[in-house]
Amino acid sequence: MSVPRFWVVVAARYHALSGVQQGIVQANHGKAAPLRRMQPGDGVVLYAPKLVYGAPAPCQRFVALGVVADEPVYQAVVGEDFHPFRRKAMYEAVVEIPIQPLLESLCFIANKAQWGYPFRFGCVEIPQQDFDLIRTHMLTSAHDD
Repeated sequence: MSVPRFWVVVAARYHALSGVQQGIVQANHGKAAPLRRMQPGDGVVLYAPKLVYGAPAPCQRFVALGVVADEPVYQAVVGEDFHPFRRKAMYEAVVEIPIQPLLESLCFIANKAQWGYPFRFGCVEIPQQDFDLIRTHMLTSAHDD
């Protein structure tokens, strides 16, 4: 098994949580390339900039966290014109957390003044220390409830 890598996948909260319920990860509006870069055992964090795709209401929270499963990328049929690529993932029981308190500590966000820029790519590899930081906060918050 290779050394795990770590990813942030960007999706509206509604879509991200729907994927969690289905045990899948889907990136970049269903494109295959980002999912093919992921390997079994890689860590995945879902970041939701918006509550609902196309709507203005912000979310700006990490909403789910898990590990890529040992199954291949596959294509689903969601609608007549939408056949997204997906990958199975196993999600942990965590609590959503806002990104703002972590911004200064996240290495993958080089320009803190324009912190949203890396998320424009839909799927971004992050260092393990950032994944661990996010995971710790999501788990700590889960135990605080």
